Amino acid sequence: LCRITFSCLPASWYCSVSLLSLGCAPRQRLLLLLLLLITSTLLFLGTYQRQLWGPQRRPGSRVNNSGSRVFVYYWPPHNGNPHTLLDIRQMRDHDHKPVVKKIKPGISTLAKTPTRASDYLHPLLSFAAAHVPKSKHKETPLYILCTAGMRLLPESQQAAILEDLVTDVPLEFDFLFSSSHAEVISGKQEGVYAWIGINFVLGRFDHADEEDATVEVTTGSQNQRPISRRRTVGIMDMGGASLQIAYEVPSAITFNSPEEAGKSVLAEFNLGCDVEHTQHVYRVYVTTFLGFGGNMARQRYEDQLVNKTFAKNRFLTAQTGLSEEKPYLDPCLPVGLSESVVRGNHTLHLRGQGDWARCQEAVQPFLGLHNGTMSPGGVYQAPINFSNSEFYGFSEFYYCMEDVLRIGGQYDSDKYSRAAKVTTNAPLSRHIERP
Repeated sequence: LCRITFSCLPASWYCSVSLLSLGCAPRQRLLLLLLLLITSTLLFLGTYQRQLWGPQRRPGSRVNNSGSRVFVYYWPPHNGNPHTLLDIRQMRDHDHKPVVKKIKPGISTLAKTPTRASDYLHPLLSFAAAHVPKSKHKETPLYILCTAGMRLLPESQQAAILEDLVTDVPLEFDFLFSSSHAEVISGKQEGVYAWIGINFVLGRFDHADEEDATVEVTTGSQNQRPISRRRTVGIMDMGGASLQIAYEVPSAITFNSPEEAGKSVLAEFNLGCDVEHTQHVYRVYVTTFLGFGGNMARQRYEDQLVNKTFAKNRFLTAQTGLSEEKPYLDPCLPVGLSESVVRGNHTLHLRGQGDWARCQEAVQPFLGLHNGTMSPGGVYQAPINFSNSEFYGFSEFYYCMEDVLRIGGQYDSDKYSRAAKVTTNAPLSRHIERP
């Protein structure tokens, strides 16, 4: 079990994550948090200013997806009540639109050209600098936290990219930035950020009203009676390279051995500053599955197609997939869609069949389910009370439901299967015509 320490201002992670404490009671002026979110990099900035913004605004949320984004948040001084958290809000421009900027692709694409890393971030940092008062730049901390795309790179390439950022960014921008502010974070850290973000936006850290769903929580403190508070939501976030899952575990879990692997996927943290108050102590199951992101999952599937098809061709002296005239019939591509997969000196030509049942059968082994578990690779999964649980899906989950199947909203397995079958069997012309 990993305990996470939060400080009142952004700081680098110790065991798992050190971010701002949502329950601090600082006496500083209005605090601005500038957040840049990138597929392979997460950047934080924070500064102080009181009279920059007018009416109160709701806190913003952030979503990890291919490419890079910048968001700006700010919060006023805490009201001093140890049972409430900071009121974080998203900054808006003169047209009342959220201050957001996005670029593509992720920074991990610079693996072979690491000296261009600072140039890559320049548009986002320039955008950020334009929205932070010039006089506040020197007291605005900048944090660069690299995520899944960077985790896939060899350590030498990770280090080269970070070195370029640490060396060159301070030459052009006057933010508070040092070598300790740039690192590659773990999937566990990434999952905790996402879990805190969505529950904050949904108000699940607030006091429960009579009509709210609640849960009985044991905090782990000795002689501490269980507390009843708002039920938090779990998250499933599929990016391009990895999949994160995180949800609260209300009851304490006893392991048979100190070396029990399950401890590594549990995080316990206090979102308040006062360790004596346990109202905001949370125990969260959080794990990441590298290679289970949308892009990487497809790549793994294509790798297998190439290897198996060429091996079978050699054994049977067949020519399947070697030409566009005799393609490999891929059950997971829409009907009539043609693609070419290049691996080294080999090119495999595919043509979609749109066979939902065969596609399910083909991808099932990639989940690595065994020993009766429903967790990829048999990774330990903390107990879930499905009768009193709620989950939100992000990134590829949302894009697939909303943009592809056009059935965004509450997930229904039967409805999803029907829509997927219709979509994969639809003529190619329909996919091209769709806006």
